[in-house]
Amino acid sequence: MAVQRDRPYAQFNFLVDLGTGGTEGPHAGFEEVSGIEMKATDAGPRNGTEKDTVQKITGVNKSVDVTLKRGVVSAPDLQQWLDQIHKGDQKAFRTVTIQFLNEDHTSVIRTWKLLRARITKHTSGPLNSKGTDVPIEELVLTYDTLQTK
Repeated sequence: MAVQRDRPYAQFNFLVDLGTGGTEGPHAGFEEVSGIEMKATDAGPRNGTEKDTVQKITGVNKSVDVTLKRGVVSAPDLQQWLDQIHKGDQKAFRTVTIQFLNEDHTSVIRTWKLLRARITKHTSGPLNSKGTDVPIEELVLTYDTLQTK
């Protein structure tokens, strides 16, 4: 149930489940999630008798790729998923769940589910022997349907 609130929530309280059912440990820890969007195209039919009026009606819903970023960790679940996709396994779809939490992590404010999600891009790095930064791993996910609650 939604609760009235005057002050926005801080953006850093979230959990990601890559379809394994787990949101604990480093394999589920991401520093950034971006691109959670729902786009609905509109169609504009015009009646033959209307000279300069176009009716706007809802067209096709379109999913937008979601990007996840984190420091590189050893994650066998992720490697297995990448291997499935690399081998062309048509069953390599997962339901990825992103949960946005309140400040003390006692309740979920909003949940986004990416249904039939799959990785379309995986990037690691950069690697630099002179640097002290953590290399960042980036996953770009595409999906069929976005569910929110």
